[in-house]
Amino acid sequence: MPLRLFLCGDVMTGRGIDQILPHPGAPQLHERYCRSARDYVRLAEQANGALPPHADIAYPWGDALAVLDRVRPHVRIINLETAVTTSNDDWPGKEVLYRMHPDNVGCMTNARIDCCVLANNHVLDWGRTGLQETLATLHRAGIRTAGAGADLAGASAPAVPCSLGGGRRLLVYAYATESSGVPPSWAAGPRQSGLNFLPDLSIKRADAIGQRIAAERRPGDVAVVSLHWGANWGFGPGDDERAFAHRLIDTGGADLVHGHSSHHIKGVEVYRGRLILYGCGDFLNDYEGIRGHEAFRPDLTLMYFPVVDAETGGLLEMSAVPMQIRHLRLRHAPEEGAAWLCATLARESGKCGAKVTRGEAGTLLLQW
Repeated sequence: MPLRLFLCGDVMTGRGIDQILPHPGAPQLHERYCRSARDYVRLAEQANGALPPHADIAYPWGDALAVLDRVRPHVRIINLETAVTTSNDDWPGKEVLYRMHPDNVGCMTNARIDCCVLANNHVLDWGRTGLQETLATLHRAGIRTAGAGADLAGASAPAVPCSLGGGRRLLVYAYATESSGVPPSWAAGPRQSGLNFLPDLSIKRADAIGQRIAAERRPGDVAVVSLHWGANWGFGPGDDERAFAHRLIDTGGADLVHGHSSHHIKGVEVYRGRLILYGCGDFLNDYEGIRGHEAFRPDLTLMYFPVVDAETGGLLEMSAVPMQIRHLRLRHAPEEGAAWLCATLARESGKCGAKVTRGEAGTLLLQW
């Protein structure tokens, strides 16, 4: 049975995006240059024109909703890089903080998100109180979470966003590294809430994780390992990242590696019949009007639609739809943007032995 997934990079619906949704939270920030989340709305308007003062809950997803309706993935998985909270318990010494008001959780349910990965460098921005409210809000909305919890057992447990029949499951494990900006103090403990923290990318660590997952999964389960890793800029995966992803697959722990953290797309690889997404880029953010790093085109992003064999976990096909973040929402990428995404993904994936071409309506197709 083919299992079609929707995967994407960082979904940052806090700060400026939260301010135009129906229930904006307190706008106060602690940044050096911006003291109000409304400043990011003004920056976007200065760059690309007026925004609606009060957008509906579906607004940020824009054209992505029609794509999801057309492709009809069985499961929708995102990296939610935003606390969903009204907490004012900002993390000491952390300057860039994201939060979305809990009453805006309809932004997730409207897009029918099944699973939010929370192992990232913003979900504890508003303290452990903010994390507790984030988890409670998402769970009340029927959304599974992975990578964060009330203790280490909860943070390391997989999300199970769907059953594959016959007792088989889709499992989503999530981890975050210090290289992505996660403080080690955010790690969950036996009696402390936090993230599923990954101290290093050693082969020994990969073996331990992969063997644990392999032991926990039932015959016929499909396992996704979601990793928030690496710095913001730079196209190539590190040698340690590539070796780590390979080892997760070698141990029988991972059928698909879902990497994110960088503000732009990175290449993909098919290793032993399993898909590795080294970096999915930002999918939604409020960075319009912020200058710098234009060569990486952080305004461009992809909707990834891998299809895996639900019996074996092997990759059957993978397509990606080019999108652009504009006016704090997603729209179809213009022709020049789609061409750039195709050329960049083809160049970077080619280093790992994969080919990328453009199919009908500009969709990118992976060949291996």
